[in-house]
Amino acid sequence: MTLMAVSRDQILACLGSVAQVFADNMDYLTDLDAAIGDADHGINMQRGFAAVKTKLAEVQDKDIGTIFKAVGMALVSTVGGAAGPLYGTFFLRAGQAAGQTQELTQPEFTTVIDAGVRGVMERGKAKVGEKTMVDALQPTLDALRDALAQGRAFEEALRMAAAAAESGMKATVPLKATKGRASYLGERSIGHQDPGATSSYLIFRTLAECLAP
Repeated sequence: MTLMAVSRDQILACLGSVAQVFADNMDYLTDLDAAIGDADHGINMQRGFAAVKTKLAEVQDKDIGTIFKAVGMALVSTVGGAAGPLYGTFFLRAGQAAGQTQELTQPEFTTVIDAGVRGVMERGKAKVGEKTMVDALQPTLDALRDALAQGRAFEEALRMAAAAAESGMKATVPLKATKGRASYLGERSIGHQDPGATSSYLIFRTLAECLAP
């Protein structure tokens, strides 16, 4: 059956899967962050989404907008460093865009992702090429929008978006960081994969696997 819209229950299931992915990849993200950051991104994301998973049980009967806002608040209150405010902003803005609905059509889903990405860029004052999570997020949004504009099936568009996130993540390796903790290293940040871009990729890879297996 072709996926025409994303339901509240699908959103809840995907967020639960994301929590598990961050538990599984905690050490991987920590190792990446140890090279150019404070070596805490892995534990921060694991802790944040563990809190999200707990919070989801309290809002599982609510609308998608309320669920996303609850996720955002959980991340802001539990994730340290820059990741908490940035990912929190992503989900808070996504919640505002989703509104009081029980499902998101393809255009609505794209609008929600767009709102989240714009929120991150505004909050972090970052753009593509600065070795941040934006280097994965913006290509994800562009690929999703372009694929749907070309008439691709929603499932294929999601997989293309995840592939774009992976490419964006890998593209951070040769970049010199100009934002955040990594920017203090200057030239020494070159040659390392950005942990924030990596966690963004993990979210969208999981989303694609969940909605378009």
